[in-house]
Amino acid sequence: MGPSPLASKKAETDYSRHIRRKRLILWGMALLTGAAALASLMAGSSGLTIGEVALALAGRGTKQTETIVWNVRMPRVTAALAAGTALAMCGCIMQNVLRNPLASASTLGVSQGASFGAAAAIVCMGAGNQVNPGSGTTASLTITNPWTVTVCAFLGGIATTVLILALSRMKGITPSAMVLAGVAISSMFTGGTTLVQYFADDIMVASVVYWTFGNLGRAGWSEIGLMGGLCLGAFLFFLFQRWNYNAVESGLDTARSLGVPVGFLIPVSMAVCALIASVSVAFVGCIQFIGLIASHMMRRLVGNDFRFLIPCTALCGAVLLLASDVACRVLVPPAVLPVGALTSFLGAPLFLYLIMRRGSVG
Repeated sequence: MGPSPLASKKAETDYSRHIRRKRLILWGMALLTGAAALASLMAGSSGLTIGEVALALAGRGTKQTETIVWNVRMPRVTAALAAGTALAMCGCIMQNVLRNPLASASTLGVSQGASFGAAAAIVCMGAGNQVNPGSGTTASLTITNPWTVTVCAFLGGIATTVLILALSRMKGITPSAMVLAGVAISSMFTGGTTLVQYFADDIMVASVVYWTFGNLGRAGWSEIGLMGGLCLGAFLFFLFQRWNYNAVESGLDTARSLGVPVGFLIPVSMAVCALIASVSVAFVGCIQFIGLIASHMMRRLVGNDFRFLIPCTALCGAVLLLASDVACRVLVPPAVLPVGALTSFLGAPLFLYLIMRRGSVG
């Protein structure tokens, strides 16, 4: 006998309530992202109020206010939205296809490989210059050839991805061993970046070091447009594959039995992750642990349903990076701390915590 009509109605009601809760969380994350973006537009030494920001956004503010909002702070906000979303989605998808809860662009060495490629482009191909903004003494790095930096960063990131995929297909490789392999790969590319700096002149060394700090303010609108376009394309691809990712959560054998093209899904998903992570690293520097933190936070709230996990994780990554950028600007004003250093400082303890809980998250 099948389930009674009463039991079926109760199950349907419970499912509807469950889905409604996840939708509320998704809308809540969207509102939180908007609030974080507004806070980022307000944060800084100029002390703008919410009313002044609103008037500037509407084109009715003073010339000074509109210059601050649109030319100084809006590029930082959009760069944080694009980079945070990209890195968070990378962590979410990598953890799924590699069956590893500790996987992300930073822990598996993809970001470090992209850093090496971008550093090689800046130093060896002259794709970046150090300039002195105005009368200040603080130099900044300008990417003079974004496509060269992007291609080189992608090649470095994809090289790491190929190594990780090769290791994941080896018989007997464990998730813990995969993380250790990522640490080794990260060390290798970090050493390569150091060697590139060793053979560069003082100005280029300073440029690369400044670039590796991570800075949301260096990306121009063309770079932000490239990041945003690739990020949107990746988001649509991941969302289109959401049911396949749900099947993979039950294991690769189960996914194959359900008709999921695992041989296509895993390498293509990893390549897309490598592309958006590498482009983010190329334009804003190394931003560590966003992917690891965001995905695990959202798994606790919406579970492993990728219909909701993908967009919620993307929004969470944007919120985390925006909040980190606000903290970097208000902790020791008027100085602006490097956002990559802050995310590493806060993300490392969580990474250690996840390793200690390895038995319960694997």
